[in-house]
Amino acid sequence: MPAVPVAADAPVRVRFCPSPTGNPHVGMVRTCLFNWAYARRTGGTFIFRIEDTDSARDSEESYSQLLASLRWLGFDWDEGPEVGGPHEPYRQSERMGIYADVAARLEAAGFAYRCFCTPEELEERREAARAAGKTPGYDGHCRELSDADAAAYRAEGRQAALRFRMPGHDFTWDDVVRGELQFAAEHVPDYVLVRANGEPLYTLVNPVDDALMGVTHVLRGEDLLSSTPRQIALHNALADVGVGQGTMPFFGHLPYVMGEGNRKLSKRDPESSLQMYRDEGYLPEGLANYLALLGWSFGEDREFFSKEEMATVFDVARVNPNPARFDLAKCTAINGDWIRQLEPVDLASRLVPYLQTAGVLSETVSPEQMDLLHQAVPLVQERMEVLTQGVSMLGFLFVGDRFRVNADDAAAVLTDESAPVLAAAHEALRATQIWDTAAIEAALRDALIAGLGLKPKVAFTAVRVAVTGRRVSPPLFESLELLGREVSLHRLATARAERR
Repeated sequence: MPAVPVAADAPVRVRFCPSPTGNPHVGMVRTCLFNWAYARRTGGTFIFRIEDTDSARDSEESYSQLLASLRWLGFDWDEGPEVGGPHEPYRQSERMGIYADVAARLEAAGFAYRCFCTPEELEERREAARAAGKTPGYDGHCRELSDADAAAYRAEGRQAALRFRMPGHDFTWDDVVRGELQFAAEHVPDYVLVRANGEPLYTLVNPVDDALMGVTHVLRGEDLLSSTPRQIALHNALADVGVGQGTMPFFGHLPYVMGEGNRKLSKRDPESSLQMYRDEGYLPEGLANYLALLGWSFGEDREFFSKEEMATVFDVARVNPNPARFDLAKCTAINGDWIRQLEPVDLASRLVPYLQTAGVLSETVSPEQMDLLHQAVPLVQERMEVLTQGVSMLGFLFVGDRFRVNADDAAAVLTDESAPVLAAAHEALRATQIWDTAAIEAALRDALIAGLGLKPKVAFTAVRVAVTGRRVSPPLFESLELLGREVSLHRLATARAERR
């Protein structure tokens, strides 16, 4: 008896089921975001499941990275690892007994059969089909194998894979993103459920888990579109053998995320790696905000919103099926908007790990250093787009005796002609009685602009490079106040001495 469609008013249950292989990909995160938002919008259940049945590619390190990445992005799940739920366990590697039982049921009911074909034989027959102008899928060689033929293959020492018997008719379904889709039977040949070594494949385990966990909507990437007819056929078979609730989930296929040159963003592209964004100092709020725009729109030309705000209006029917191009510049700009929205105290705390990684701050940050950072952050917050910029912008405040002037900036600015400027600035600041921004500005303007007749850009650039190490820095007078009299005078004197 075939599966029946999920009732339109059934409580929504969606799943996100990545494989723990390598660094998480931003396209994968976008899929997670859309599933999470749909569950939250509908009051449904978000299931986090780990597809780790490929022992050759999966690793515990990648599994840990995956969980850490989702936590960093602020996702929560209703069922899954570290949370539990009524369908435990949620790691497929821990559900092998379930898959073995279902595979046996499918074989006993005639929905699956043993295939003894070797990879070399399969490739040879595919090449022959291509040469004859036919679709090069599995040709059904073992579909009606006799017991005697099977015994003969076993006598040769061959092991058999378990292959699903496709029903042989065309498939039509209403994709919740793309509308009505059709696949001809000739393009959906019989496929392997369990390898000859007994290892179950994605083609078996994901539909089985969807059936057992009552998943109502399968929202996934467009690259999996061609597997949908196979999953529809398998869901019908699972209903017939009593696995799950006998319902057919809705399918929705999210658009490709494209990179440069209008090609699909791949794991080889640097901008595809979630870890790159963490390392470079993107905020999880900013990255999630940008990923939401890849194939979906909040409406009213609004592009700045939190994932929680997104979840109040998200409807999968509004996902655009056309490919979405990943624009790193726009992603960075949105991240800058998020940085400017943070409270300065919050931004300071988020900067600390990056300052520590760069060696600007030690593992233990003193109260005095945090106080200095809190004072400095408002000076650079408007200029920042990623957190790593805080290292170059603010590092000069914390490095002490390790302070070094950027070589290129020194060569361009701290020339022999700058010696009189540095000398005048040093003398003016040494005579300043009050060390605050207003007094510092007044002293330098009087000495360099009025006294030496210099234009502000010429007057202050040499001082800026001498005390901050760079031509681009926080506002000069505020920087000098934060550095303090002693350090500021020492750096000016050092730069002046090197110009003599």
